[in-house]
Amino acid sequence: MKPIKIFINDIEFGAVLNDTKTAEEIYKILPIEAEGNFWGNEIYFEIPVMMPNEKPTEEVEVGDLGYWPIGKSFCIFYGRTPVSTTDKPKPASAVTIIGKIKGNLEELKKLKKARVRIIKE
Repeated sequence: MKPIKIFINDIEFGAVLNDTKTAEEIYKILPIEAEGNFWGNEIYFEIPVMMPNEKPTEEVEVGDLGYWPIGKSFCIFYGRTPVSTTDKPKPASAVTIIGKIKGNLEELKKLKKARVRIIKE
């Protein structure tokens, strides 16, 4: 587990990247800065990492960080998405879980734009 910090606009969150190869590759390229896109209660943005789906899953929890190979995207799940059938987030298609974000994610639901910066802690 590698500690990182995620800044969304001016809000700072602690987070950790797990021990997947994908998370290792992402950790190597930090810091990352990007304009986030919204898909329901998910923020995602393209990153310069190309990895296959390591442990593909469509089962994600609030607070999970995922890597979506189709869009070469880093994903932050904080609530329902357009394809959710329960209160849990559901990705558009399978992702690799790469870590977890901590903190009060409810405030993310109010955002209209998301400038994201991820740094090593």
